[in-house]
Amino acid sequence: MRLNLNQSARMDQRLIQSPQMIQAMKILQLSGLELEGRIEQELVENPLLELVDPTAPEEDAESANEPEETPDQRELDELIEQMERIDRDFGDGGAVGSQSEDAEDRRQAALQNAPDVPKSLPEALTEELAMFDFGDRDRAIAEHLIWSFDERGFLLGELEGHAEQAGLEPAASPEELSHVLSELRAQIHPALGAESLKESLLLQLDSQEEQSPLQRALISDHLQDLEANRLPRIAKATGRSIEEIQEAVESLRHLDASPASEYGESRAAVIIPDVIVEEVEGEYVVRLERERQPRLRISKGYRDMLRRARKGDAAEEWLKKRLDTAKWFLDAVAQRQSTLERIAVIIFKEQRPFLERGPSALRPLRMQEVAEQVELHISTISRAVSGKYAQTPRGIYPLRYFFVSGTSRDTGGEASQVSIQERLKRLIEAEDPKKPLSDEHLAKLLAEREDISIARRTVTKYRKMLAIPSSSKRRQF
Repeated sequence: MRLNLNQSARMDQRLIQSPQMIQAMKILQLSGLELEGRIEQELVENPLLELVDPTAPEEDAESANEPEETPDQRELDELIEQMERIDRDFGDGGAVGSQSEDAEDRRQAALQNAPDVPKSLPEALTEELAMFDFGDRDRAIAEHLIWSFDERGFLLGELEGHAEQAGLEPAASPEELSHVLSELRAQIHPALGAESLKESLLLQLDSQEEQSPLQRALISDHLQDLEANRLPRIAKATGRSIEEIQEAVESLRHLDASPASEYGESRAAVIIPDVIVEEVEGEYVVRLERERQPRLRISKGYRDMLRRARKGDAAEEWLKKRLDTAKWFLDAVAQRQSTLERIAVIIFKEQRPFLERGPSALRPLRMQEVAEQVELHISTISRAVSGKYAQTPRGIYPLRYFFVSGTSRDTGGEASQVSIQERLKRLIEAEDPKKPLSDEHLAKLLAEREDISIARRTVTKYRKMLAIPSSSKRRQF
């Protein structure tokens, strides 16, 4: 085989992203809370940036008696003018200094009111274990068991299988494991460390002073029928009436499906809206939430330092680099605000029916439609709305909520997926609980009453998205 070397030329198009473009895209994607953290980071890394003190009085005009400009200082003066231009564009023209006491107080209050990081189940139980009167061996077994529970509080694997895994010398016996687990249950939860839902419910039933044979039979022999709401089958198998079974089921509702439901890492998320929509004299005004965002400007002290620097020395080069970085960051933040506001204005212009009548009036809206109106790429729209929330007269919603697919109505209009789900939900809420509507029947009612023709399987999909059980599970006897 012969090897040859040759040259060829070709033309192609490539999109090369500059560091500034990459930074702008990253900042565009940040939520309001994330942007606050990014600003704090930039303040630490770039000393040319500082917070604007909103309480400081405006500066007096600078004296006109400036030293005459020398040729070597022209480039430095151009940089100073650039600093001042950035200051005019992004600052408020006020005096700059350290943060005011009020601003610092607000910052400290925010830190003090920030929610603590929740403990995991093993961490929380280990802390409680310190109060138990255990010997060293039993304490080691308890710690092993605690770290062998899943997030629900169920034991992973069979209890006997943990005898060797505990790592004790001599190895822990099944009796020791059972004794320690019983102590944990007595102190924390009667079903802690259960191996299944059935065992968990039976352990809780055993801890009650009063229980009926029917309650135990429902859990032991008919748990699957209970989950499927097959009460007539249970009545036939037990010889009890539907009313007796319903009464027993109601008495079991207080039992915990997850023994560790009070522990763990779940917590309510804090949502800070980036967009505010308000009704003002019959019109809806869209604006950004700006009060939480720290305001930045170029430090006057470093402007003076640059003015005194000599051309070509290390101080000048250092200041130039920091100035470029500061300008890129301020530009990116300003671009984020402008882009997000333009997109939000278009979204709520298109979704005005939602503002007037609620979710059932949402119209189908695609990101491509908004992208065409604001003359941006669809990927920019996706980045801009990612993780952002809007506070509207109808509540707080993610911006992505307003981009919905839809289907054509028989009358010629369009209905969004969300509006169809709302109509489906209303039909189910109005049904006779003793004769719940099947998915096929729901599809027919949507076609007859709402002029919306969708398949039964689509009704099933929307019902599951709404976490509504099937008709057989909704039926009341």
